[in-house]
Amino acid sequence: MSDTAPPTGAKYTRVMLKISGEALMGDQGYGLHPPTVARIAQEVKSVRDMGVEVCMVIGGGNIFRGLAGSAQGMERTTADYMGMLATVMNALAMQSALEQIGVYTRVISAIPMDQVCEPYIRRRAVRHLEKKRVCIFAAGTGNPYFTTDTAATLRASEMACEAIFKGTKVDGVYDKDPKKHADAKRYDHVTYDEVLQKHLGVMDASAIALARDNNLPIIVFSLDEPGGFRGILEGKGTYTRVQD
Repeated sequence: MSDTAPPTGAKYTRVMLKISGEALMGDQGYGLHPPTVARIAQEVKSVRDMGVEVCMVIGGGNIFRGLAGSAQGMERTTADYMGMLATVMNALAMQSALEQIGVYTRVISAIPMDQVCEPYIRRRAVRHLEKKRVCIFAAGTGNPYFTTDTAATLRASEMACEAIFKGTKVDGVYDKDPKKHADAKRYDHVTYDEVLQKHLGVMDASAIALARDNNLPIIVFSLDEPGGFRGILEGKGTYTRVQD
């Protein structure tokens, strides 16, 4: 964990923000919606402006999802690599949006592609964070069969992040889909084992197990709530904390 005290008004010094590729679609059914990307970039900037060091992992489901491609008959390894490339495209879009509002950003890929982004070198990435640059980790873990949830948890552990912020469409973890069931119950706190046993769908099982092994809290919150990311860091807002 980071040895420095959290910035004034913030609960954490260094955090990982994990969002899905679908979060960048807006109301579209596919691809990138630039105003939505810009809005999320502003949320990240507001947290970075507090002095908090920010890492990001973005899924690729708005462009291509490996598991879906595999289900349609494509060879799984190839489909997963295509999904990883989709995350690089999303990371570059987010980098562009952040740098347009004055936030220095580095896209760091688990698959080397030197013309467009940096290769993943842990010590270099830590140095970027110390210089208050936002680090967007792309291409998952670089291996097929692992999701971007697992990649986010792995990179958060390697970067000594103090929490993973999982931005979703709802304001926490529910026992069932709150958009389909009016009686859905929201949890304020839930343990890693409860997430696994009750199949609560926060992240995939390997990501939850890795977070549990490293005692890394997962904060599930609504990315659609303006100022929600910063608000939680200030000790406000509605969210679910996953931790033992």
